[in-house]
Amino acid sequence: MMKDQQIICISSTTWFGYYTKSTVQLLERLAASNQVLFIEYPHTWKDIVTTLLKKQQGAQVARMLGLGKRLQRITTASSTHVFNLVVPPTLPVYFLKNEKLFNWLFRINSTVYLRSVRKAARALGFERPIVIAAFNPFYGNALLGKLNEKAHIYYCYDAVESWFYGERIFATEEQYIRKVDGVITTSDQLYREKSGLNPRCVTVKNGVDFQLFAPHARRAIVQRERKKIGYIGSLDHRFDIDLVEFVIRRSPGLDFEFTGALLNEAVKTRLSGYPNVRFFEPVDSAKVPALLASYDAGMIPYLRNEANKNIYPLKINEYLAVGVPLVMTNFAGLPEFDTMVSTAANEEEFLKLLQHEINSDSLAKVTDRINFAKKNSWEARTEEFGQALIRLTGLHNTRECD
Repeated sequence: MMKDQQIICISSTTWFGYYTKSTVQLLERLAASNQVLFIEYPHTWKDIVTTLLKKQQGAQVARMLGLGKRLQRITTASSTHVFNLVVPPTLPVYFLKNEKLFNWLFRINSTVYLRSVRKAARALGFERPIVIAAFNPFYGNALLGKLNEKAHIYYCYDAVESWFYGERIFATEEQYIRKVDGVITTSDQLYREKSGLNPRCVTVKNGVDFQLFAPHARRAIVQRERKKIGYIGSLDHRFDIDLVEFVIRRSPGLDFEFTGALLNEAVKTRLSGYPNVRFFEPVDSAKVPALLASYDAGMIPYLRNEANKNIYPLKINEYLAVGVPLVMTNFAGLPEFDTMVSTAANEEEFLKLLQHEINSDSLAKVTDRINFAKKNSWEARTEEFGQALIRLTGLHNTRECD
């Protein structure tokens, strides 16, 4: 187990929010025996405006502007403590097409960011931290070697895409991976891609907060006239609308519920006209287990494309942890779930498998799913992650871990 280390996380997300985040799950558990500084996603001046206009959530405006403490000690869901840093507002730059202008303005952003991180690190007495850039190659690259770190690790849990950052993201990530001390990926496909750029690469897959989900696990197969199919997660560009509409249109006797942030309006536009479809706003993570357990079956209908083949969805283990059958498209190679989850190659097969899972469910299958998910708990994953850090940072050659 890794212990007595100082960890700085350059995150691409916020700590708080509706959805489970692997970075948060790992760090709140590592904080039990290490000192952790988590840097919130660097929101921009534009985010401040849209937040004040109530068009978005997530930006902590008061702390960004210095009206609240930028550095705070927070208690996590695991009853550990993490230091949470909000940096001053940055300039919106990723939309820019002119690379010279982008580079000039981003240097301003990274200077502000670095100054804020160094100030927090000094206040906390960080001397030789381990820096983990969690899917944030831009700021990770900008801060590489500038925090007196003993090691700099890239935590890569998804495939980078150009829709937000522009085409520059691909070259930036590649250059960054070649320079870091190590890479931790969350899927076999990501490992295959990133290990070709940096041989110091390890895979630690996503897990589940089993202690949170287990109390809500199904105890019986509910008999009801209309079965309920559920999906929880962002309704975004990954979602296969054509497939889902096909399944809904062919299943008038089933009810479909979609809960999550609507990031692709076409999903609701296409599907909300069906009488057996309902949409719901995102729910707090503490309410997710009971909601999942209320479904007769779950689904992960992701598109089969180059980006999605890198995904190891958090939701897989969450569905299994409450004993709910799951059908998903074959968007990624996930052989460890072959005996636990039904995987479809096309619309007809997806419909057929969904009907089969509903009609053939049993308490024996429920128990198998729960036991499978238990092995993938975040406690187990955190131990793996800590061992990966020990290996990549060379701590096994010191007395800084046991």
